[in-house]
Amino acid sequence: MQRTHITLPPLSTALADDRLLEARRIIDAAVEILRQGEDLLALLPAETYSRTMPVAFDASIGGHYRHCLDHFASVLAGFDRDIVDYDHRERDPRIESDPGFAREATSKLRAMLERLDPAMLAEPVLARCEVSYDQGRSSVTGSTLGRELVYVIAHGIHHYALITVMARLQGAELPPEFGVAPSTVRHRRPEGSN
Repeated sequence: MQRTHITLPPLSTALADDRLLEARRIIDAAVEILRQGEDLLALLPAETYSRTMPVAFDASIGGHYRHCLDHFASVLAGFDRDIVDYDHRERDPRIESDPGFAREATSKLRAMLERLDPAMLAEPVLARCEVSYDQGRSSVTGSTLGRELVYVIAHGIHHYALITVMARLQGAELPPEFGVAPSTVRHRRPEGSN
């Protein structure tokens, strides 16, 4: 099958403004996810944060949290490169075991996001991520920095849900909307409330 290349007309000013507003919403959502992480780190004692749990595949809350931060860091590194590489993450073990260190790392990533120019989210980028269990090269696909940021937000919410379960299994209580997707929060609200 042969692809036909379609040339699109330039964006109208109104459409360009709408896209910048949407990009700002994405950045704000990413900042909010990291703020929720900072709140989590202030709530949990180090023992709860770093305890591995056999029922959860011998993972820890800190391990899940570090995994989320690594993905945010991968996207932010992609703003300086032509590729977002999810396969070559830092995996700093201090983030898994030390909530104070993790909070500092989170604050740095959040500050980087707050300084982003929303127009940058439209920039094309390659994304590398191993998706096959067969040995070989990681898959590389075309994307945009905005799309990758949307992915790490959704990915973070998913891991926050796992963190919530692990916290509850240890007797810790987290805020009721931590780890719940925004669409689910909206769906659960009574009609007419904001």
